[in-house]
Amino acid sequence: MKICIISDSHDNRRLMALAVEDALSHGAEAVLHCGDVVAPTTLRALQKFGLPVHVIHGNNTGDMFNLSRLGAEEGSVIRYYGQDAAIELGGRNIFLVHYPHYAHAMACTGDYDMVCCGHDHRVEIMHVDNVKGTRTLVLNPGTVGGVGAPPTYIMGDLATMEFEVHDVPAAPNEMTNLTRVAKHASENGG
Repeated sequence: MKICIISDSHDNRRLMALAVEDALSHGAEAVLHCGDVVAPTTLRALQKFGLPVHVIHGNNTGDMFNLSRLGAEEGSVIRYYGQDAAIELGGRNIFLVHYPHYAHAMACTGDYDMVCCGHDHRVEIMHVDNVKGTRTLVLNPGTVGGVGAPPTYIMGDLATMEFEVHDVPAAPNEMTNLTRVAKHASENGG
């Protein structure tokens, strides 16, 4: 089973949808969102893809009541869990949490094949030694919303446990907070 892992969309519907659309073209069968959606309506941009979207809220919680309602709507692809989630997909035990330090701690338990997180907008794919004498994969897809860093997501295969970082295929002038705003005409001598 192939999955798309995103985090920290911060209401950027367009970049989030571009990431999921790209992941779908690579065979994604589900989306994991590691928090900081902010407005629940942001997730409506993913309904059209028909993939199940497993989501937690992060520290920018937005409207959790309406996020719960969105997940409960008939025909919704959104599955909202709250602060964190332990789920099973493709025969793998997966833990979703927003904070990297919490993710590393949960990875150390050895109870999960992989732990996914976000929050710091830094991409990370690493193995953590756990108390059971094995290793747990920790994945942080960075920020799909392009907040303080280029917009990225992680594409992975749960059968092979291979994961890779993808840039969101946005146009070069796609607006993120990294895009420099052009000077006004009066500042340019015009």
